[in-house]
Amino acid sequence: MAAEPSRLSAPVFRLREDELPPELILSIERILDLHAKGEPDPLSRLTNDFNPIGVLNDYFPDEAALGQLEAVQSRLAEDERMLQGEIDSLREELRKDQDPSRMQLIQEMISDLLGQMSRIREKATESEAVVRNITKEIQVLDLAKKNLILSMTTLKRLQMLVNALGQLEDQIKERKYHDIVQSLAAVKQIGASFKPYTSVRRISELWRRIQEIQVELRSMIDADWDKFYMQDPAKPIKPSVVTDACLVIDVLGPEIRTQFVERYVALELKEYRRIFRATDEAGQLDNLSRRFAWFRRLLQTHETEQGRVFPADWKVGWFLTAKFIEITRDDMTALLSKAGSKLTVKQLLDTLQETMEFEASITRRFGTSLRELLKATTPSNATRPLKPITSAFEPHMGVYIDAQDKVLSDMLAQYRGPKSRSSLEVTSSTEDDEATPVLVLPSSTELFYFYARTLEQCAKLFTGQPLFDLCNLFKKWLKIYAEEVLVASMKKPSTIGRKSMDARYDVNELKNACTLINTADYCQTTALELEENIRDKCDEAYKEKITLQDERDLFVSAISAAILIMLRELDSACDPALSTLSRTAWATVKHVSGQSAYVEPLVKAIEEVAETVKPLVEQKKYLRNFFDKAANAILAKFTNALVKSRPLMEIGAEQLLIDLQAIKACLLKIPGEALITSNYTKSVTKHTTRLEALLKVIVTPVDPAEGFILNYTLVIGDASFSNFQKILDLKGTPKAEQNDLLDSFLTVTSTKTELESTSFLSSLDMDPGQVSTLTSPGSSRASLLPGSSAGESILAALSSPPLTGAPSSGSDTPPRQDQSGRREVFSDFKRFVSFGLRRETLPP
Repeated sequence: MAAEPSRLSAPVFRLREDELPPELILSIERILDLHAKGEPDPLSRLTNDFNPIGVLNDYFPDEAALGQLEAVQSRLAEDERMLQGEIDSLREELRKDQDPSRMQLIQEMISDLLGQMSRIREKATESEAVVRNITKEIQVLDLAKKNLILSMTTLKRLQMLVNALGQLEDQIKERKYHDIVQSLAAVKQIGASFKPYTSVRRISELWRRIQEIQVELRSMIDADWDKFYMQDPAKPIKPSVVTDACLVIDVLGPEIRTQFVERYVALELKEYRRIFRATDEAGQLDNLSRRFAWFRRLLQTHETEQGRVFPADWKVGWFLTAKFIEITRDDMTALLSKAGSKLTVKQLLDTLQETMEFEASITRRFGTSLRELLKATTPSNATRPLKPITSAFEPHMGVYIDAQDKVLSDMLAQYRGPKSRSSLEVTSSTEDDEATPVLVLPSSTELFYFYARTLEQCAKLFTGQPLFDLCNLFKKWLKIYAEEVLVASMKKPSTIGRKSMDARYDVNELKNACTLINTADYCQTTALELEENIRDKCDEAYKEKITLQDERDLFVSAISAAILIMLRELDSACDPALSTLSRTAWATVKHVSGQSAYVEPLVKAIEEVAETVKPLVEQKKYLRNFFDKAANAILAKFTNALVKSRPLMEIGAEQLLIDLQAIKACLLKIPGEALITSNYTKSVTKHTTRLEALLKVIVTPVDPAEGFILNYTLVIGDASFSNFQKILDLKGTPKAEQNDLLDSFLTVTSTKTELESTSFLSSLDMDPGQVSTLTSPGSSRASLLPGSSAGESILAALSSPPLTGAPSSGSDTPPRQDQSGRREVFSDFKRFVSFGLRRETLPP
């Protein structure tokens, strides 16, 4: 039976303080080779967490195994004796190894070994010295052989140099340029190897003679070239002789060749400088074409006559062209600066066009770009890089920009100024009622067509500062078009009479506003494309500076102004019906009989305006914006008219509920399926729901008072003294009854701490006065939120009341204090005194 761990673990195994490190255990096992024989014996295994219980369970796995206890003990005793004997033998061996006499012997052996190594090192040094002494004479012989070979080679080269030099001198006397090429190349090549020996007198004399021969050759070639160039009949020089002379110049070096080419170019252009001086008539701007014609003839003569003697790799035609361009560009710079203000745009563009055509012909002729040609021919010691002739015109492109400015001014003159004719008037006068309406003003398309054409023309000329200046010109006239054409046309009084005095709104104004929206949207979209086009064409240094964002913002502002005009016309269309509502005496209405008379013309006016603008505005986002603001404006005017028509009485409020449903249905229908959004539906529903809550409270009878007050707290949800008084005023409750109701209201609400102190009624103006048009946002006194925009004036206040902050002027109750959870019923001392006096005067 296996031993139980619970009984054996505690007394048998305890944690020792002298445990061996794991690294030491592994080292001992590796030295003793304990794992060499397959499965190790548990008793032979070294470990700090030895578990005797596991070993006993291995020896006695069951109760039957206990019968072998004596055999196990005998085997363990035998193992113990063997281990003890092995330990004793190891101790004896260790004792022998640590014997002092043995250690002394080992040290003596080491000392002897070191002595032998020292003797070997000394013998190696002696051997090396012997070998060096033996090979010393051999090394001297090797050095002598090397010097002898070098001397023989040098003398042989010297002989070759002397022979080649003599041969070269004979060839120079006979002017045999064809043979001189090879001899001179050999002399220069061999002579270069003697440069380190110029301190030797003979070598120095040869070196000086070589230099003198090169100078003599240069002078001789120059003299023969002059005879060839001047075509002296007495001493004619064959072209083949000059061709061989050019090969000699190639051998003389690149500097000599450059000087020779520059001398030839100067001779060729000497006559050009004389004929086309900037002070003479032939050198004026008008005769620029004559300059180019003269050079074309010169280039043709060069290629067919003198130029044929030059090697092709010299590219003399390139140098001739580069020098002509340099001279002409300097002349153009002086002439353009001299012209100053007298320079006309026609003269500038004509000469620039001729120059560009000439430079293009040069590119085609040589098969490489002009800038690469100029770069290849620029001397290494040049103080300034060579530039094309057209670069002289770039500083004077302001004349071209000013001319485009004048063209744009003339183009838009008829649409600007106090006496100008509006672009809208032009389209209105030429348009019949049944004709297709103008969606975008023609003046805007003409403007951007001119921009595209001018940009393309300027980009072909220059892509640096002139193009950037043109971009600034575009920005200037985009701003003028937005402010002085589009926005200014909205401020001008309509010259066409209103067609319907009943509706009191102008259809042409609506159409014009739609046209302005489309035009401004077209302008701001096309301006973005124009900005990208300019940025693609201009130089890298100007890309980050080009932006038309400010001008695009002006067109967005023009769209907002046009939408306000549409809202103004909608206001005019709805005004007759809402005026009828404000004049209705609801106290005389005895029963509810369907919709009121003003509802049908109101709905009809709204639908007519909506149907007029929907097909005329191209972008749906602007129509959605208009309908959002229109719905808010209509409900705002409806609220104003409702307040002005008080007292409403219960029957009047009930009738207004029916009318409100018809108006709500109309507002939800006018956008159509393509334009209506969930936000629009939510906004209309939210505002009408709050108006319905207001009317439902008014419909409720005041008797009993507790029921009326309870209904108010449930529907309106506030405990505001002034808001409750507004309900009583709208309802038409007599002043005597109002005091009792107000007292009851204060008594009931003082115990309802869960009520808010404000609601949408807090900002309701009970004296809206004359409702202003929507052209001046925020001017209506009927706004429920002070400072709100026209599109959200009154109904914006019908949102959830704020929980904190100062209340609006319509509320007499301070906000709830969240910290204490208490609500003050009386916010000032006067109201508290007034309430107390009314309580004292009540009949018993």
